[in-house]
Amino acid sequence: MRFAYCVFAASLALVSTFLAFPGLPVYASKDLMNWKLVSSSFNRPSQFPDLGNYTGQQNGIFAPTLRYRNGTFYNVVVTVPLEGLIFTTTDPFDNDAWSDPIRFTPASIDADLFWDDDVDGQAYITYAGIQQSTIDLATGETSTPRYIWNGTGGPSPEGPHIYKKDGYYYLMIAEGGTELGHSEIIARSSAVSGPYEAYAGNPLLTNRNTSEFFQTVGHADLFQDAAGRWWGVALSTRSGPAWRNYPMGRETVLLAATWDEGAWPVLQPVRGRMDGWPLPPLTRDLPGTGPFADDPDEVDFAPGEPLPRNFLWWRFPTDGAYTVGPEERPGSLRLLPSRANLTGDAAFVPEEGITLVTRKQTDTLFAYSVDVEIEAEVEEEEAGVTVFLTQDQHLDLGIVLLPSDGSADLAPHLRFRVNGTGNNEGPTPETVVEAVPEAWLGQPLRLQIQAANDTHYTFSAGPSDESEEAKVISYAPATIVSGGTGPFTVVIELCYNSAGWDALYLLAAQM
Repeated sequence: MRFAYCVFAASLALVSTFLAFPGLPVYASKDLMNWKLVSSSFNRPSQFPDLGNYTGQQNGIFAPTLRYRNGTFYNVVVTVPLEGLIFTTTDPFDNDAWSDPIRFTPASIDADLFWDDDVDGQAYITYAGIQQSTIDLATGETSTPRYIWNGTGGPSPEGPHIYKKDGYYYLMIAEGGTELGHSEIIARSSAVSGPYEAYAGNPLLTNRNTSEFFQTVGHADLFQDAAGRWWGVALSTRSGPAWRNYPMGRETVLLAATWDEGAWPVLQPVRGRMDGWPLPPLTRDLPGTGPFADDPDEVDFAPGEPLPRNFLWWRFPTDGAYTVGPEERPGSLRLLPSRANLTGDAAFVPEEGITLVTRKQTDTLFAYSVDVEIEAEVEEEEAGVTVFLTQDQHLDLGIVLLPSDGSADLAPHLRFRVNGTGNNEGPTPETVVEAVPEAWLGQPLRLQIQAANDTHYTFSAGPSDESEEAKVISYAPATIVSGGTGPFTVVIELCYNSAGWDALYLLAAQM
């Protein structure tokens, strides 16, 4: 997560989104507690069509940096495979105001943008490595990169940020990799391109070799609030030192900092309970139409209403596959099927898409449900809910058309199955297939996912009118959707429709 403090008297932050779309969400807050989704820098497929072609599950949008200068916000990001993009806007509270990106050729990942007012406002891009180039922000043309610092000897020097303060250029970077050895270090110089002198007190920030619940702390940034007080943000996982169970992936933590004149910054260690500066008064008085990050959702898909801004697709949505309030079933979200299921098959290409609409998991403990109405005619037609990390790691509870026991006649069944193992060291939950009870047929069904503790998900089904208690179909450990093919990403869940349903009607969603 990267910050820019701006003239709107609000702090703005954004995060990596990898293959999810819309990408590069911008969150705003005046109190550093209530964060509102106000726009997404990458909200039109035409801005970066390449995302729709990516096959690797760790491809996509990585490590954005948001900066502000002379009335314009700059969102600089490098994708994997390497492509440099700079999105701009004069109004971060308006989705449509974000520009098509200026493209540039990056030297590496983790681009940072800095202007040196001592050199006529020259703009610099600094990358992992640690390499630096000048850049023309009108054309994207960059100079030949040069190495300016190699860190303190740890692996993976990356995530650089440059700050100018009290006559020094400060270069803060991550070091040690993004796992348990993650840390943040700093150096300074009298010139933007070095040579840089490392701080004797490094690392500035780390939780390595501790028993803290928050681990993998690093990739930090610094900003000031309206009162001029310094704060830091960093990435962390809620995993403990075992680093096995963290389905929400790398999350953003806020910490107090001090930075006295002529001195090095001091960052508060990341702990479960934090001290430091007083927080600003609580307020939700912010422009924009998006939801607040920690608010629950209750969606009934009223005709004419757009999907909530915090709903996401895996790559781009397929044209016509998602319709809010269709004429034949107002008050629903119609999902038309994709040929392939969530995993895909040997013939799958990203351009064909998968019918999957999602919402991020934002709390350790939660209850999530959707009410669905289905139409099915062909064997193996399937629709349902999923805990989804990547196409290689997901936990699915679906309604699928299968032959009845001892008969060739097709009937709806509930099927739970697991794809992938992630960090799970125990047995993989077995596939469960049960016929939908006869009393449930002919009415909407409710599919539920619940995290009643911090280690397991519960998958249940029942009538949507709650005339009968929901039936637990299976349990699954959260370690299956931790690490593996999605070590950087966050679990997302909502609803999928694959392998040929005529239509799935999603009547309501709650989380």
